[in-house]
Order: sequence, then C-alpha cells, then structure tokens
Amino acid sequence: MRVRVLFFGVLKDIFPETVDSFQLPAGATVATLLDSFRAQAPQQEQLWTSLAVAVNQEYASPAQPLADGDEVALLPPVSGGNHASHIALVREPIRADALVSRLKQGEDGAVVVFDGIVRNNTRGRRTLYLVYEAYEEMALKQMQALSEEATQRFPVREFLIVHRLGRLEVGETSVLIAVASAHRGAAFDACRWLIDTLKTTVPIWKKEYFEDGAVWADGEPFPEQVKGLPVS
Repeated sequence: MRVRVLFFGVLKDIFPETVDSFQLPAGATVATLLDSFRAQAPQQEQLWTSLAVAVNQEYASPAQPLADGDEVALLPPVSGGNHASHIALVREPIRADALVSRLKQGEDGAVVVFDGIVRNNTRGRRTLYLVYEAYEEMALKQMQALSEEATQRFPVREFLIVHRLGRLEVGETSVLIAVASAHRGAAFDACRWLIDTLKTTVPIWKKEYFEDGAVWADGEPFPEQVKGLPVS
C-alpha cells in the first residue's frame, strides 16, 4: 500500500520534500512508518521520541494500522465556524484592539487578553524576524476542539483564538487569545488554559531568524497520549 507523508517544522529541513507516495507493506502501522524514517536520521533520536503523528488529520498512536491512501503527518513538538467564538489562522497583522473591542458585551464583567508578541532576542541572540507555519487543516480542527472543551471547563461567555502564520517582525502579535466572562476568575483561568494547551497540542511551528543564522524553536512536549513513538 501507499501513503502520503507530510513533514513540518524541523522535519522539513531533514526531509525537504513531501513524500506523496511512500510504499509500506500490508498490515503496516504508524510505528512501521516511523521506523522507516527514523532509520534515515538516527542522529535525531530525541526528536523521534517526542513527535506526534496524525493520520488523516487526527492524532494517532504508534499501533494504529495504516490503509492505502492515508495522509500521515509527522509533527515535531509545537512552538500554534465555532461556538460563538472567533477562531482563525491569518497571514495579515492581528489587530488586537479591534478584535477585543468587538468581543465585549454588556453582560461581561471581565475580558482577559493574552497577546503574544515577537520579542527582539532569544537567549541573548538578536532576533531579526520569525516565520510561523502550521498543518493548517488540522490546526483549525484542534483549535475548534479547544473551544469546545473550554466551554465545558469554564463558565465563560465567549472567546477568540487567532494565530498568525508567515513572516512576523519584532513587536507584531503572533497569537491573540481573549476571554469574556461575567467574572474575572473564570476569564483568567480559561485564558491561561487555552494558551498553555494550544502550545502543546496545536500543530504550529516557529522558525527564528537571527543575525548569525536560523533555527526551528524548541517546542513544548506533546501530551503523552498523542506522542507518536515511545522511548525505546
């Protein structure tokens, strides 16, 4: 059987091209495919034990069987229509003030905002600009899932999640999360949960460009239940 393999983040540097037709034996699993690529880049052992895998835009375990025609995405740790909320991936600048202003309603006692911006340095290296990329179809599905879970976890009225893709300059907003609620406690809790969970589950990656080179930013670890390959 044949499957299509997509690479993201640092994996795009290791395997520059999408593999549109990768041959696997009948009965192959996600682990079978991972072992094939792992053998081609054995020096990246830490990466192989921390990535996640999606099959047809859903997280998959190593034991999941593959079928002919499946689309398999290899996802390194991420750097990133709905329930009365605004969820979007955009390539134009995020206008935080205008978006937050439209969120406010008379019944709200609080709006809590997380405005993630591009800073001018990382660990002492001067940052020139950043580039964000995403597995877009899956990222939107995961952001939607976050919105649904947030409404079950927290007594909030509405929220928005907007993430920028492409090239960002220093000082620009990379991700905006805003939560509107009758009470500040729920708004604070929901906003913190949304950004922390987005950072570990939504397939968005960041490449940092410095004066002396460029590097994919180290991502935060995936939750154990979505990792693609166990430590051997």
